[in-house]
Amino acid sequence: MKITVRDCLELGAFKPCMVAAGKRNLDNVVRSISVMDARDVKSALKENGEREQLVLTSFSGMEGDKALQKKAIKSLAGAGISALVIFNVKDGLKEEDAETLEMAEALGLPLIFMTKGNKSKYSEVIEQVMDKLLMGLGTENNLINNTIYHLLDFERNSSFNDALREAAVSNEFQVVLISKDFNPILVVETRHRTSVADAVKMLKKRNKDDESHVYSMLEVEGIAAYWGSITLDNENYFLLIVDNEDQYSAMDITKLAEIIELAAGMWKYTPERDVKVEFIKALTRGNKSLAYSVKDEMGIKVEDITSVFYTKGLDDDASIRTIDKFEEESSAEVIMITEGEENFGLILFGDGGERETSPKTDCVDLFNSLKEQGKDIRIFHVTGVDGLEGAAEGFGLISETWTFVESVFPYKRVFSKYELVLVSNCINIQVQGGHIKRYYSDLLGAFSRELGENKAKQLLDTLETFVLDAGMNSGTTAKLMGIHANTVQYRLKRINEILGAEITGNRVIPGLTIALALKRLERVVN
Repeated sequence: MKITVRDCLELGAFKPCMVAAGKRNLDNVVRSISVMDARDVKSALKENGEREQLVLTSFSGMEGDKALQKKAIKSLAGAGISALVIFNVKDGLKEEDAETLEMAEALGLPLIFMTKGNKSKYSEVIEQVMDKLLMGLGTENNLINNTIYHLLDFERNSSFNDALREAAVSNEFQVVLISKDFNPILVVETRHRTSVADAVKMLKKRNKDDESHVYSMLEVEGIAAYWGSITLDNENYFLLIVDNEDQYSAMDITKLAEIIELAAGMWKYTPERDVKVEFIKALTRGNKSLAYSVKDEMGIKVEDITSVFYTKGLDDDASIRTIDKFEEESSAEVIMITEGEENFGLILFGDGGERETSPKTDCVDLFNSLKEQGKDIRIFHVTGVDGLEGAAEGFGLISETWTFVESVFPYKRVFSKYELVLVSNCINIQVQGGHIKRYYSDLLGAFSRELGENKAKQLLDTLETFVLDAGMNSGTTAKLMGIHANTVQYRLKRINEILGAEITGNRVIPGLTIALALKRLERVVN
């Protein structure tokens, strides 16, 4: 049940009191309660700035500083607290408080003064509000009773999963059991799937070490979701509960989680190991021995691994459709795990007989299809790996270079092992420094020695774009730089003269490419 500020004011601990501001918002929902004794606004916001939280204070840390108290009230109102309850007002409101009250009224924040004659302490108010939150408006908590009824119906349900689904359907909530690596293990959906999926994404961004006994709330597209820790079979997990109708309090959800945890023990429920996650995680961490031990459980042949990849920014639904179509048309298998907006995966090709195209080509086509979903998508892949060892090394190459390769090739969205290896070499050269780095820098030194600063920059920018971004195509270079193609041709001719070499020559371009990539990488490092 929803508990409001108005409901709380009916409690004995609030009698007598005065609502000095924000009367129009006494129907604000109260989900939790806290005490504020902060000495500054930043601490007050950090410790008490929770949406729909009832905050009690006597401004003990800000005593005598009306300006600071006013700033704190404004910040808490902006954070969306339910109301602010002020203690120890012995002589009623003072004239100098009028400005603060006007501000609270404008912000719509209920400001409640515990007036003369009210002897209630913090503990009494907290106890009565918590009882209200826990038990709801009536004498019977239908959520808890109904859930217990379904979870412990051993005759009708054949498993804990079935019992939990019955309870969720009956009480309009959804449940996701999540591993410590933020991978869903048990999902009970009773509404549109995106509410759960989006809540899981938001959870991954939160502090996973938060072990509060009261479940924390996430708001996902107007839907209330709560999460907290749970222990099953001596292992720690996260439990995410979605309140479909926004009808339960934080304490309701906390009690619900406790009941689910107890029922799981009575059913002797043990979450299944996610060997897919273990296998990919082992490869990404370079733990080859663990990967070898898990591969047999997955039933795969390591020689079938053709490509490993890491992606950012893919749309879940669109990427699933694209990958499903790819698997159907190519007879390949894509194994992937998702962490927020990131995906780690590998592609396996078995012995599928004769093919019109090679598995490597099919992989590249898949990545090019995925990148079309949006300009913010980035895909890093090593295609053409040598078994499990090569897969682990491929993930290692991606991990080492993905944060830098975008800076070297800013116009690309799909990065193959060729770009990754180039950047890896540049990183090693940059780290080692010394004469090797100096040799590459000297390849471009002629520009600064023979030209003025502006002219040298102009030609170097053109050379960078031509080599690193445009695939040595002058027309593409002109388009990327927003200049005429004839201007590009003139500059390239001038660049050849300054370098004393034909820049497109087979023996020139490798060293020149590394020198230019180092130049871009150095901007990021510095």
